[in-house]
Amino acid sequence: MRSPLLPTFAILLGVAFAMPHASGQPRLPSLGDRISGTVSLEEEFRMGQQFLAQIRRSAPTIPDALLNSYLENITYRLASRSELKDHRLSFVIIDSEELNAFAAPGGIIGVNTGLFLNAENEAEFASVMAHEIAHVSQRHFARGIDEAQAGRIPYLATLLASVIVMATSDAQHGTAAITAAQGMAISNQLRFSRSNEAEADRVGQNTMFNAGLDPDAMGSLFERLLSLNRLGSRPPEFLLSHPLTESRVADARSRAVRYPARSYLDGLEFRLMRARVVNHYAEDKRLLVSDYERRIGEERSEIEEDAFTYALAVAYWENEQYALAQETLARLLSKEPNRISYVTTQAEILISQNEEGQAIPFLRRHLEINPGNHALTMTLADALIQARNFEQAGSLLDAHTQNRPEDHHVWYQLAEVQGQAGNISQVHQARAEYFSLVGDFSAARNQLQYALRLEQDEDASLTEQARLQQKITELEQLISELSG
Repeated sequence: MRSPLLPTFAILLGVAFAMPHASGQPRLPSLGDRISGTVSLEEEFRMGQQFLAQIRRSAPTIPDALLNSYLENITYRLASRSELKDHRLSFVIIDSEELNAFAAPGGIIGVNTGLFLNAENEAEFASVMAHEIAHVSQRHFARGIDEAQAGRIPYLATLLASVIVMATSDAQHGTAAITAAQGMAISNQLRFSRSNEAEADRVGQNTMFNAGLDPDAMGSLFERLLSLNRLGSRPPEFLLSHPLTESRVADARSRAVRYPARSYLDGLEFRLMRARVVNHYAEDKRLLVSDYERRIGEERSEIEEDAFTYALAVAYWENEQYALAQETLARLLSKEPNRISYVTTQAEILISQNEEGQAIPFLRRHLEINPGNHALTMTLADALIQARNFEQAGSLLDAHTQNRPEDHHVWYQLAEVQGQAGNISQVHQARAEYFSLVGDFSAARNQLQYALRLEQDEDASLTEQARLQQKITELEQLISELSG
């Protein structure tokens, strides 16, 4: 049965994209249990998937498989110890140095790469994820609709528009104008959401403790953000969408001391991912290398030393100093030869210096140890493409879509590889999947129609033709629902 909310949601997304960009970015709360009399969990999930498609289509996202895997792993670790009832979560990493994170209907969790830059350790990073999961588990979005029943459509429009502006606006352009009516509605939403923020803090800290992460990290991150806010002329985006006060920081700190005493381990993997992000944004790679080299010999803990060594290896690699990159990374591989982040980076260095002949068997050996691993698979695909083994790369990625059917980056890469291999029907089919995931259903239908004509011209099996026709029919029904 067609959900009556879907057409409304599509209209509201149109309203959102008509809004001017703004750096003040109120955050959309989210969901997780059946406590709303207005919106069901399934409606929230479907709304969230459409919202995610719009984000993918409108915001620059990070395809780095290591970063995406890390976000998924840490969030699922938290979710498994949270109050979340529906564990269908979807993730997106937006390519922006601004510190921000958001939750959206149906279990959508988004972060800017700026969160990696601003969190000093894994627990601080996890505190933001736990907070967003709490918005989902407590169903703040659906509860907000219940609270605003009398003005439901304006409320929905404001929340959906504000989160899309938050996720897609370019903070470097400064604050853009917002109409007085929209500004007032957003202000009202923020006043309502402060109680939600407090609840998300409390529930999030419980989740952190249950997952073996230091709940005090939430207070330490908040405290540092407040300091940045006092020192800067413009607050971090995270503070605009997650209003902070001294009392909120104090509450987080006081709750943390009430948990039973426990020792916590710092997470190396977060520090490795942070190093990749730092290198990603470094405009002068040579200067970054020089800065790291000056810091060699500083006293550090073992985990800090390993993270520093990795950062130096990545800096050498991106500065095309491949011999030094491999020599530096070798020190880490000798300690942990099977750590996927080290193995992937070693292969990336080999590919960059046209040594894919070494990278391919190296990655295949590690995929035998970790079958289907996302980072290893995508890096192997890159190596096969570099070696012009397009058919093998296409087969590898095609199989990988079975593991990650909702990953638009995989489908995009598959379409490119199928084109290089000359598999034109497969190009159109992969493009159709990509366009569906970014919400361009008309383009997806057109791609499938091209594929169907090719299959008919080549007398493909009737089963294959029927499969394509069925997918076309489903897309046409969806297009009709969204425009009806």
